[in-house]
This record gives sequence, structure tokens and C-alpha cells, in this order.
Amino acid sequence: MSAITKVTLAGATGNLGPAILAELLSAGFQVTVLTREGSTHSFPPSVTVVPVDYTSVYSMTIALRGQDALISTLASLAIDVQLNLVLAASNAGIKRFIPSEFGSNTLNPKSRGLPVYKDKIAVQNALQKEADAGTLSYTLVCNGPFLDWGLKVGFIANLREKSVNLFDGGDRLFSTTSLQTIGKAVVGVLKHPDETKNRAVYVHDTATTLKKLVEMGKKATGGAEGWRETVIPVDKMLEGAWAELKKEKPDPGNFVQPFLAAGIWGEGYGCHFEKTDNELLGIREMTDDDVQQLVNRLA
Repeated sequence: MSAITKVTLAGATGNLGPAILAELLSAGFQVTVLTREGSTHSFPPSVTVVPVDYTSVYSMTIALRGQDALISTLASLAIDVQLNLVLAASNAGIKRFIPSEFGSNTLNPKSRGLPVYKDKIAVQNALQKEADAGTLSYTLVCNGPFLDWGLKVGFIANLREKSVNLFDGGDRLFSTTSLQTIGKAVVGVLKHPDETKNRAVYVHDTATTLKKLVEMGKKATGGAEGWRETVIPVDKMLEGAWAELKKEKPDPGNFVQPFLAAGIWGEGYGCHFEKTDNELLGIREMTDDDVQQLVNRLA
């Protein structure tokens, strides 16, 4: 595949988008950002900003013409919009599509059975169809939960309130990656298009356990006093999530988080990446001291 130089990012705001944008610019790519019509977000002067109608395949196709690669971080948009983006990329002649994965191992059979990943799997299937037809190629980036964000907002552990949920006791290894490293991994994919063609790449800053992170949290906050550790059996948690989903009007607040947690910390869901693409993508794994310093900064 010829070199990728022109890259479009759909979803340059939010949690992950800015980190990917920063790494693309640092690496010297010519970057175009797609925004919703009427958006008032501002970007660096070197970025080309193109408003689009995300419900219109035609609008997105026009915006993507002449581009080499498309990266999507539009995780919150409806599945029909995600699929429209795949079709627009194919119509526009995009060489490489990196979809809005950036999480757990959705190629793992047990993870694929979790309803929260249904839309991601539909996008994967659409991309594979286009790849089989030779109209575009794709790369899925699997990086586990966001390490820095997850500690900052309390998704992995709540450092400020000194609390953590220890799923199945918290001793299970899981892969986790900072936002900046995910951005670097995306750059690595674009610089190695042949080696990453039509497959998933697995990256992490570290493979650790919840208990290990809690010990680092205790060290960063001056000791164990005040910490609340709640052990949650994953099987029992999933029973409640499935029961909620079977209700006539299920409450997402009662099933989304449990399914996500199972995909990360449940047994056999594949979120510990025993083999990674770190070396290929230029990612240096963090040491325990590196992780401790990150926890110290966020505590």
C-alpha cells in the first residue's frame, strides 16, 4: 500500500479524539476533522475543518474524497450513522479505516456475546464486507480501558473518593492504555499499513490488576485508611444485567456498566492481551514506577 499522508478524523472532541488528533499532528500528517454542522469547536490552524451531515452518505463521501485514511471515535452515534460512515469511506476511495473500537477485545467469542458490543460487531462485519470486495482496508485497535481517564473519572478506581470495585476479587490481569498511547498506536498503524491490514492490533501500556492499582492508589493517598473495597462476583453481576435487559423497558444504567465491566474484568473475555503489537507500533510498555507516577499525579 502506498504511504498514508492525508488523514481524516471523525470525532476529534470527547475523551479520545483530542489525544489522537495531537499525535497525528505531531507525526506530520495532513489532518482533516469532520464536525457536525453548526459545531463551534475550534482546532489548531493546520487542521482542515469540514462540517458534514452524519446522516447523509453523500455529505460524508464528498468530505472524504482525496483522503487516504479515516479514523472514527464516534462511539456514541447510532449504528446507522456508523454504517453510513463505512459506506461513505468506501465510496470515497479511503485506503484505511480505523473504526471506533478502542476498548476491549471484541474479537473474543465471549465478549462478542455481550450486547454492549453489538454495534461494534456490526461495523466490523460491514468493514470486512468492504475489505472482501477490495474497496477499502481496515484496522481494529484494541487497547483495553483508558488507563488515565479510567483513574481520573473513577471507572477503574476512584482515587479521590478512595473506592474501588474488585471484580471477582480484583486479581485478574487486564490490559489498559492511556489516551496518549492510543494516539501513538493509531499513528503506528498508519505508518505500517501493510502489517496492520484487515486485522486487529492489540496494544497496552501495562497489564495489571485492580488490586495492584489499588495498592498504588493507597501509596499515592498516604495509606489504606479510608479506602473502600467492594468485591463483586462477575457472574452474579451479569445475572442482574441480563434480567434488567429482559424487562419491557430496561434501564441502561442497570445493564451497560455491568456488561462493560465483564468484558474487561470477567474470566475468559480476553482483555488481558498476552501478545501485543507494541513493538510494531512503537509503543514502550510502562514500568511499575511509570504507573505509580501516573497514579500519584491523578490522586
